[in-house]
Amino acid sequence: MSSISNELEKRLWSAADELRANSRLKASEYSTPVLGLIFLRYADYKFTQAEKEISSATTGRRRRIGKTDYQARGVIYLPDEARFQQLLDLPESENIAQAVTNAMKAIEAENPQLKEVLPKTYNRIEKNTLIELLRIMEQIPMDIEGDAFGKVYEYFLGKFAMNEGQRGGEFFTPTSIVKLIVEIIEPFQGRILDPACGSGGMFVQSADFVHNHKGNGNGQISINGIERVAETIRLCKMNLAVHGLEGDIRQANSYYEDPHRCVGRFDFVMANPPFNVDRVDKERIKDDPRFPFGMPRVDNANYLWIQLFYSSLNENGRAGFVMANSAADARASELGLRKKLIESEAVDVMVSIASNFFYTVTLPCTLWFFDKSKRNTNRRDKVLFIDARHIYEQVDRALREFTPQQIEFLSNIARLYRGEEPENRHDNAELLTKNFPDGKYVDVAGLCKVATIEEIEAQGWSLNPGRYVGVAERKADDFDFVERLQELNEELERLNVEAHQLEERIAENVGMVLEGLV
Repeated sequence: MSSISNELEKRLWSAADELRANSRLKASEYSTPVLGLIFLRYADYKFTQAEKEISSATTGRRRRIGKTDYQARGVIYLPDEARFQQLLDLPESENIAQAVTNAMKAIEAENPQLKEVLPKTYNRIEKNTLIELLRIMEQIPMDIEGDAFGKVYEYFLGKFAMNEGQRGGEFFTPTSIVKLIVEIIEPFQGRILDPACGSGGMFVQSADFVHNHKGNGNGQISINGIERVAETIRLCKMNLAVHGLEGDIRQANSYYEDPHRCVGRFDFVMANPPFNVDRVDKERIKDDPRFPFGMPRVDNANYLWIQLFYSSLNENGRAGFVMANSAADARASELGLRKKLIESEAVDVMVSIASNFFYTVTLPCTLWFFDKSKRNTNRRDKVLFIDARHIYEQVDRALREFTPQQIEFLSNIARLYRGEEPENRHDNAELLTKNFPDGKYVDVAGLCKVATIEEIEAQGWSLNPGRYVGVAERKADDFDFVERLQELNEELERLNVEAHQLEERIAENVGMVLEGLV
């Protein structure tokens, strides 16, 4: 079987995007129906495969093949009117939009797990555009490897996120960031939670991790998510489906609602929550056990998310999440919360990420990792800091990502720190040997440093890797002006964010003083 190539993904996207450009639709109106057609093509592919297997297994027997035969193989059952080829073969005089919409309704009726998930807005798409879209999806070959449809779906999801700007950032986390989080927390098996799950990328990559480590993703991990926006839940459930996965995804507001009864329940927590959210009603949640360290006084939800991730873990649980850079150095009440968190001995790894990894924000960010099980190891009073701001591949002028080799290298630093065997599925051995010649963890200036809680206290309880890692030595002629300018610009952006936060705090404190004088 041939594997789907990047060229095919690009060709499919280019054709679909050109159709949108010549239609009256906004990207937000076009994205979900197109993703629905990718789903339909995937479902038809899996159904056709199962049909052949069932037919050959029942040769010579007088038994009618029915829906239960397909369900027993974990395949979405498709009635005749939902078969992809039947839709393709419809004459142009037919109402194509209604036929596709009816196909989606028929699939939901036969498969309860997809109820109210699939798009049914094809009547908004012009007939010629819809016919061309069906023909574009037909180009996905039927002899591809299993997860190829998932890769096409993921590629389109990322492209739509880029086109949709801020809303895109709300439902899509860049894949290379997700992969790095997954590789560091290593979700081999157990219950996984993402309380801000968006389109479900954390779940998909977790299942991929299990598969790559000789396990069956759907059998070894239990997927649990929370998402506030109904439309995004539909994207998530379709994303899971095209990867052959199912999960318990609930619609709720994670600040105020706890549909999974999260406290102490999960083996793994992964998330990319919204940064610096204000106006959360802290009075409603001040006694909620999900926030064990207390309420921040500032109007910023970062430390509500951080506590939610921490409290959802069981005693051996690990968490990995994306967070605004400013949270690692935040002062006042947030510093007090961070101190309690560090003293709990759960903070395990901190990774600085360069700017321009996200479609909607150019600011750099930090990846935080918790590991409650380290309390029983010699790492209990230590934290690994990694500065990965100089590690990336420039995709284009405005966007960066990690290569598979870079992801493996960074996650291998964490493995060495934990005393685990490094991996070499993506040829990072040379890079690893260059930095860790004895095959054991050592501090490397400009790259990584293990600091004790005592050292962290001396740094004002900062969790900013730049405070600990230092700068790699350079030769006199090893100065890269562009690289240095980027570093200075990132530092300026970080300081500007901190200055803005400080202004807000001063205004808040002045307001409190004035209220007291009235």
